[in-house]
Amino acid sequence: MGEQDVHDASTLATYDRAGWGGSVVRGPRPALVVIDLTRGFTEPGFDAGADLTDVVAATQRLVDVAHRQGHPVIWTRIVYSPAEVRPGAIAWLTKAAGMRAMLEGSEAVDIDPRLSVDPERDVVVDKKGASGFHGTTLAALLRSAGCDTVVLTGATTSGCVRASAVDAVQDGFSVLVPRQAVGDRAQGPHDANLFDIQAKYGDVVELDDALTYLSGTPGQGAPA
Repeated sequence: MGEQDVHDASTLATYDRAGWGGSVVRGPRPALVVIDLTRGFTEPGFDAGADLTDVVAATQRLVDVAHRQGHPVIWTRIVYSPAEVRPGAIAWLTKAAGMRAMLEGSEAVDIDPRLSVDPERDVVVDKKGASGFHGTTLAALLRSAGCDTVVLTGATTSGCVRASAVDAVQDGFSVLVPRQAVGDRAQGPHDANLFDIQAKYGDVVELDDALTYLSGTPGQGAPA
């Protein structure tokens, strides 16, 4: 089921009449931002996790192309200290209690080993909330690299991916979300939030489209 299948014709007509859903401008300086593909999210053995094997595989294809072309690749993780998971320390954890398992030093915060992080070039940004931008250096890193477009992958679609898409466009970046490279714990929230991202914040695209885009716009210093 695609994300628009959960919305009837009346809803689609309402959004169209309101002027939502225009296409973003794809700039010549993209970055790949991988949101929270840590074991605590990508493996079903963790309480907050799900089997995101397909999402990991799709993301790795994008990582390979981005590395080859010289585009920045930035990874985010949710990581807390023991003091931060105490009751009342961080307001979000009252609602999202499952995130208390994302403790520094635990296997839950390890980036999925099926993904290739380049320690010489890639940056890993730790965060405390849903958005990869809130309270982090992500926007500054993107601007320092001269980036104008963010290709956003990861988990979960209804949480950290959507929050990061909202903040990315509010910070002035065009946003592309390859649908095969984002995932969630349940289909309904996944579909609904892809619909919302497409309507308001970025372009939800096919994986092949994103691969072609990253392949066709070499980064600074990339081979011709």
